[in-house]
Amino acid sequence: MKNYPILDSVNSPHDVKKLSYEQLLQLATEIREKLVDTISSVGGHFAPNLGVVEMTIALHYLFNSPEDKLIWDTGHQSYPHKLLTGRRDQLQTVKQYGGMSGFPRRTESPHDIFAAGHASTSLSVALGLAKARDARGGKEHVVAVIGDGALTGGISFEALNNIGHYKTNLIVILNDNAFSIARNVGAMTKYLAELRSRPFIRRAEKELRDWVKGWPLVGNSLEKAADTIGQGLTFLTAPDKMGVLFEEFGFTYIGPIDGHDLKQVMAHLQLAKEIQGPVLLQMVTVKGKGYEPAEQDATTYHGVTPFDVATGKMQKGGSSAPSYTGVFGDTLLKLAKKDSRIMAITAAMPDGTGLVKFGEQLPEQYYDVGIAEEHAVIFAAGLAVGGMKPVVAIYSTFMQRAFDPIIHDVCLQNLPVVFCLDRAGLVGEDGGAFHGNFDLTYLPCIPNMAVMAPKDENELRHMLHTALAWEKGPVAVRYPRGSGLGVPMDEELKVLAWGKGEIVREGKELVFVAIGRMVSQCMKAAEVLSKDGFEVGVINARFAKPLDESLLMDLTKKYSTIITVEENVLRGGFGSAVEQLYNANGSLGRIRFESLGIPDRFVEHGSPAKLLEECGLDPESIATRAKRLLSEKKQVLPFAVA
Repeated sequence: MKNYPILDSVNSPHDVKKLSYEQLLQLATEIREKLVDTISSVGGHFAPNLGVVEMTIALHYLFNSPEDKLIWDTGHQSYPHKLLTGRRDQLQTVKQYGGMSGFPRRTESPHDIFAAGHASTSLSVALGLAKARDARGGKEHVVAVIGDGALTGGISFEALNNIGHYKTNLIVILNDNAFSIARNVGAMTKYLAELRSRPFIRRAEKELRDWVKGWPLVGNSLEKAADTIGQGLTFLTAPDKMGVLFEEFGFTYIGPIDGHDLKQVMAHLQLAKEIQGPVLLQMVTVKGKGYEPAEQDATTYHGVTPFDVATGKMQKGGSSAPSYTGVFGDTLLKLAKKDSRIMAITAAMPDGTGLVKFGEQLPEQYYDVGIAEEHAVIFAAGLAVGGMKPVVAIYSTFMQRAFDPIIHDVCLQNLPVVFCLDRAGLVGEDGGAFHGNFDLTYLPCIPNMAVMAPKDENELRHMLHTALAWEKGPVAVRYPRGSGLGVPMDEELKVLAWGKGEIVREGKELVFVAIGRMVSQCMKAAEVLSKDGFEVGVINARFAKPLDESLLMDLTKKYSTIITVEENVLRGGFGSAVEQLYNANGSLGRIRFESLGIPDRFVEHGSPAKLLEECGLDPESIATRAKRLLSEKKQVLPFAVA
């Protein structure tokens, strides 16, 4: 095992404070080496963490965590923080089942003040902590680290406005690296780029003032002249307007500074500590700093699978089947080339949602709105009113942020907006903040909303085509992360029968009514059961709403036992809707009925296969539950056999 002499001596932030400046520089080198050596073996968030090493060292050298509160926005940049707070030896378990979380986690360490997986929350949290401190007469510092990508989120602007109103003591570090996951977009990004490009303006202004103040016996007139000249420099140089913008919000603005120059970082952080009121310190950093492939392609190396350090080449997954994300992107591009009204919208996730090629080939039909899910949905509503066919592609977990606009701005007006929810269900190693296991609850409950989920990647293509052809109201299509099943792809796209399910396997006595990825799980469970002499049926529901009521009612005439299976929370999900249908029609007294899904708790991180097993949604667990249900001596009223 490789030794890291300085890093191995650090077991808490207290140990960081004992180091000399030269040792701190060596510590930065060793942290990067540790990240490269470990993440190349186990995978995890990579480039974001390489970019905040000096910043993290300086924070723990100058502040007293956990008494001083350090808040990490979008916590995928918190690995160096974890290395310096007693979790050095746990890094090799990051994002693995039972191992260290890839994000700050309050139950993991007292130094993790606030859990963060979604972006743009740190400023609001910091203000809350600062006002709580003020209310009890505390003296601790509150520091929020936010990336420039997260600053495009509307929540950040709401917080900036409120911080400027209360004017309490807190420090905001703007980690300015021009990236969220992909390249940042929008007016704020352009302003920051301008400010980054010519930082000498502030230096020139300061040097002018210092030079004037050094003259003896001048009075105020020459200093006022310096002020005037400085203002002229500001007026003539658009880049410095950004500092003015933050100052108008009520902040003392410092920067931009080189976020990898440890001496600069420490000096300016010390200055920020001494200033009364809110301070914003802009640090320019390089995402992927210290590992050239990550510096050159920070998007690809944002989150990685194990890779070869010498070449940067990542290991490929075991499946050769196309990903659901890729199939969605290719299908939408094909359809949009034939229909110029189709508009693709993403919220800072062109790679993650499969829209990179779409943006390159059809730039006039493509919109990346930044980390602004609410705006994305309302913007889509406007496009729909204007006669377009908007397709909003956002991860299931992030779409939760836009719940009110989906209701108020789309569904209430019954607008034909198509929502494509990638990463639906259990997404694996990213854990609770990213599992998309609520959308079959929060979408079908909204009037006018239709919801579909494909059993495989080929059916996803047909569902997208069906959703765009509907035009009678909003439609959502949810699909999982990762590779498809490797099924053959139909050459021609077809419009599916609206609200109709599909019988994929006939059986006797028991039938699974599954939706989405659970169809293939139930088919495997049926094979397991067949070896024990059970003949069970499998239904591909296709639609969570509207339900195929005629098919579902027909099942009660043929089967004595019906099990719904979904990769969603059980409360208020697909199974609940089917149960309500049966209850309304008096069927529950004549059949055994059960719903399988995700239990009423937050599921931790781990491989998708392991998490499905934990939730009882792997084929063996499904088959075991079916056999147990069949063997129960519950009294069931006679039913008609078709």
